[in-house]
Amino acid sequence: MTRELVGAAARYTTRTAKTAAQTPARGRQVAAWGFYRTPEVRSYANWIANAMSGARLYAGRRRPDGTIERAPDDHPAARLVASIAGGPDGQAQLLREHGRHLAVAGEGWTVIRPRESVGADWHVVSVLEMASKGRGALEAQIDGETVKIPAHDPDAAPDPMAPAAIRVWDPSPEHHLEADSPVLASLEQLEELRLLSAAVRAITRSRLTGRGVILVPQGTRFPSTPGTSDAEDDLIDVFMTVAQTAIQDPESAAATVPIILEVPAETINGITHLTLESNFDELAIKLRQENITRFATAADIPAEFLLGMGDINHWGAWELTSEAIRLGIEPRLRVVTHAYTNHWLQPLLEDEDLPDAHEWLVLADTSPLRVRTNRSETALKVYELGAISAKALRRETGFDEADAPTAAEQREQERRNQDHKTEGEPLPVDETTTEPDTLPASAATTTTDGMLAAAADGLIWAALSAAGRKLERTPACPRSQRAQTREIEPAQIHTLVAVDADEVDQWKLLDGAWSRVPEIATRYGRDSECLTAALDEYARELIAAGIPHTYEQTAGVLHAPCLAAAA
Repeated sequence: MTRELVGAAARYTTRTAKTAAQTPARGRQVAAWGFYRTPEVRSYANWIANAMSGARLYAGRRRPDGTIERAPDDHPAARLVASIAGGPDGQAQLLREHGRHLAVAGEGWTVIRPRESVGADWHVVSVLEMASKGRGALEAQIDGETVKIPAHDPDAAPDPMAPAAIRVWDPSPEHHLEADSPVLASLEQLEELRLLSAAVRAITRSRLTGRGVILVPQGTRFPSTPGTSDAEDDLIDVFMTVAQTAIQDPESAAATVPIILEVPAETINGITHLTLESNFDELAIKLRQENITRFATAADIPAEFLLGMGDINHWGAWELTSEAIRLGIEPRLRVVTHAYTNHWLQPLLEDEDLPDAHEWLVLADTSPLRVRTNRSETALKVYELGAISAKALRRETGFDEADAPTAAEQREQERRNQDHKTEGEPLPVDETTTEPDTLPASAATTTTDGMLAAAADGLIWAALSAAGRKLERTPACPRSQRAQTREIEPAQIHTLVAVDADEVDQWKLLDGAWSRVPEIATRYGRDSECLTAALDEYARELIAAGIPHTYEQTAGVLHAPCLAAAA
């Protein structure tokens, strides 16, 4: 793409430059970044950032039915999106940095600097590194260098080497131009957490509150430092000296033993350990934990990621991860891709006079974040049935197109498969030409198999239809989506509404679906329990994978060993 097109996108970002760079909420964003070094905030921001870095950017457009059509590799939109930040590695870092900014201050800026040769450098800078210079012009601090971003002049030709700036922010529902984030909403709680942590730290360091004082009855005499007489009362100096030693050297004896004082014998009853603790000591620790819990609850990911998983098993962890991706990662990815679509991709396509430029979008694929053992196994089984492509199988099992076999490797694998099929003794051949008195058993078996397949196809379709109607009444299908589900067959609703494997039982989607299986199994001489298990497993895999049923897949379902043995 030419440098002229790279610089042209600047005109779509300067219209909000002044209000964005000088927003009254800037002070709150400064405070939010001040809490970034707090362990809980840093852990939260880095979790968001690392998860976002696993997504993949691509170009596509939305069809009328709501599905996404990927742009062909040679399409201008695909080439532009592939060039973002120099490719996949740069895009992962770009999304990671935006994840931190959106999590903490709710806002970050992308600055695109065209190179002298080809391409451009993409930088993510914080809102604190951007400044408005009037009339739409901006200044960005990038690696200690001041980069001037000129305002767009619609009457002048764009400078091919002028940097472009794209503001990426999560709008506040109260004031659209202001940013919003969980950290901004928790500033008061985080300030309390900082004060309580300081109090706990002071309590920990204090030898007086931690170890106390031992009173020893042996005349009225305080410890004296060298150069002072016994008459001088230097108790305060002793306290300060011991406290300073304990802080400077926590491993010293002064930090681990109490202070010893000698007092008149008649004033105490034997050796006494005097503690200087207060009720606030324990209260401060409890209040600090309460504030940590409040912040974890305010964050838009499951609190377990900040507070610890505890006794949650791996299935529960997968469910929490899925929820975190849906609630915390995908919305932020849409913020980034929306900004890149409106302020970068579509303007560049318009400059190329593409007639459908407004239809193409920058999108983020989160499937690499969702790879789970059960989903990988499901993808493998469905691939064996011929329902998905090898490309989809690689995506769902965590591989990419770089792992695809070459043409030579495919031919070698096909040769090995063919050799494997032809191994073994040759089968006997009847060479007689007379017409047999009866049909071979295989012909009758073929007819029976076809009738069983037709019956199984009807059972599967009925089960998916009933599951689809139930699915419409579950939380997985919001009211805004139900109008869309009414436009398709009930048996295909699961392809539109995402369902996890454990939710099939939770919502009883297949309850009562196989009541007629015993009758059909008896009719065709098959094992009833085996046929029920095969149909149920297949239907569950389709629902969890979001794949439609076809008659051609039915034969693969009926290849279960127990069914073949019964035949």
